[in-house]
Amino acid sequence: MAKVRPFKAIRPTRDKVHLFATRSYLTYSEETLKEKLENNPYTFLHIINPEHKKNKQKKGIKKYKLIKDKFNAFVKSGVLQKEEKKLFYLYRQQTNSHIFEGIIAACCVDDYLDGTIKIHEHTITKREHMFTDYLATTGFNADPVLLAYKENDKIKEVIKKISKHRAEYNFTTTNKVQHQMWLIEEDINLITKEFERIDKIYIADGHHRSSSSALLAKRRNADKQANSNYFMSYLIDESQLNIINFNRLVCGLNGKSSAEFLTKIDQNFSIVKKGDAIYSPSKKDEIGMYFEKNWYSLTLKQNKFNSVVDSLDPSILSENILKPILNIQDEKTDKNITFFDGTLDFEELKMKVDSEEFTVAFILKPIPIEALKKVADNNEIMPPKSTYIKPKLRSGLTIYTIE
Repeated sequence: MAKVRPFKAIRPTRDKVHLFATRSYLTYSEETLKEKLENNPYTFLHIINPEHKKNKQKKGIKKYKLIKDKFNAFVKSGVLQKEEKKLFYLYRQQTNSHIFEGIIAACCVDDYLDGTIKIHEHTITKREHMFTDYLATTGFNADPVLLAYKENDKIKEVIKKISKHRAEYNFTTTNKVQHQMWLIEEDINLITKEFERIDKIYIADGHHRSSSSALLAKRRNADKQANSNYFMSYLIDESQLNIINFNRLVCGLNGKSSAEFLTKIDQNFSIVKKGDAIYSPSKKDEIGMYFEKNWYSLTLKQNKFNSVVDSLDPSILSENILKPILNIQDEKTDKNITFFDGTLDFEELKMKVDSEEFTVAFILKPIPIEALKKVADNNEIMPPKSTYIKPKLRSGLTIYTIE
């Protein structure tokens, strides 16, 4: 039984939302971030970069206190307004190829702790505690966790009905993505009850935000109805998720010659040389490879696996090539491997190898949602950078305050 509830968001005014809401600040280059901060006085980036004009900036709790002060200044200026009553929010994001529609709500920490909200990634303790300190000090969260649930007809009907009305927000960003948001006032009980009928919800993106919210709730030991026992989430029908692969590029061959490298791979894979025409894998247990100006199909010869995770392309690559042949034992820390999400054009990937910036590229297939769910249901953990999941949400569209 999933517990979701409406909340009083703090959010930008209708005329400022296109200027305020941003991509995650981590996605901006230093140059672009500087340009945004210097030319847009309304961007959320000012809140999380309160000392951007100073050469020496504070860190940790001291920085978080400045973020809180900047946030309060935006509220006082009227750029941000607090909702008068608790609401759900319908958010739609439309690209050239996809439409994502879901409900922004507050989800219960207890559901995360008891496994109703399921995980498929490990979290890093240092990052958990850092974000817990951030939440406790700033008193707000501007980035919802992306959660996926099995299709529900009644929730779908509510979304369809509400989206026929005029949106509170309707703007297009420079990456040609349309963003729309509606306030949900009349169907709160229906939505709440329908989510109570759902026994499994899956984290698609936001494992650290979820775990940090749970740590904060434990730290405060607050009343179960307190805001700190809930965290802001964007709940979306799992069939809408766009799961994209992560490809791997590797420097060096661990001291092996080209012939030795291919001979080692041949022990566990059937190798088919595809020539210089770009090749993308599609078959079960198949991985693509670009090496020395040729594309290859690598298909695993044996496919007896001990777990769901072992059967996924990232594990097949890691256990049969990266670790035993290239001596890449920890993909999270090894400097010889780099990850590129599947939105990167193959020509660009090819160029990175041809220029000798990297030695070899491995192309993986996207992991199906059913496989991701099986991993979570079995309490297994995905290898690092297994999935790149869309939609990617805007920071600051709705802000959740923590009491």
